[in-house]
Amino acid sequence: MSKTLQKYFIAIVPEGEIQENATAVKLQLKEKFNLKYALKSPAHVTLKMPFLWNEAKENVLISRLEAFFLAQSPFGLTFKGIGKFGKRVIYIKVKDQPELVKLQSNLTMMCKTDLKLKVELSDFAYHPHMTLAFKDIKKPLFLDYFDFLKSKGFSGAMEVGQAVLLKKEDRQWVAYKTFRLPWADIE
Repeated sequence: MSKTLQKYFIAIVPEGEIQENATAVKLQLKEKFNLKYALKSPAHVTLKMPFLWNEAKENVLISRLEAFFLAQSPFGLTFKGIGKFGKRVIYIKVKDQPELVKLQSNLTMMCKTDLKLKVELSDFAYHPHMTLAFKDIKKPLFLDYFDFLKSKGFSGAMEVGQAVLLKKEDRQWVAYKTFRLPWADIE
């Protein structure tokens, strides 16, 4: 069995109107400012930052994640407003949600103990958000980007009934496997 390491991450990936609206905003940033890096993944709220995993043992990763998410409960999530991390990231704010923080914390511990993944600083300093622009931001134009997005605003709400394992393929992040939370009311 060969050892081919692939990049993965775990996130909540909204569907429907929230995904469409967030993607539309990313496309507007591309059209107006040529910011396109955030288009390499669907709009999402990260639960576990990108990590390397042996692709030959992908079935182990998926089965452990399935078991984990089957023990979780659905909850509501609200998006409201635009925020920033310094002059390097612009994002859609996620309203404080204790269930989301608990889910992420439990996932961090499961990844450490069951999957032997390294615990990152971001795992403990969790600040849920949905990124709109980051790697290709030009600092002198940051306020232009931020003011443009603030003027548009963003709001929405959803029921979190699933989580997604994303995998990097051809320099894009694709939704690779969806894990449904039990009792979720998803059509």
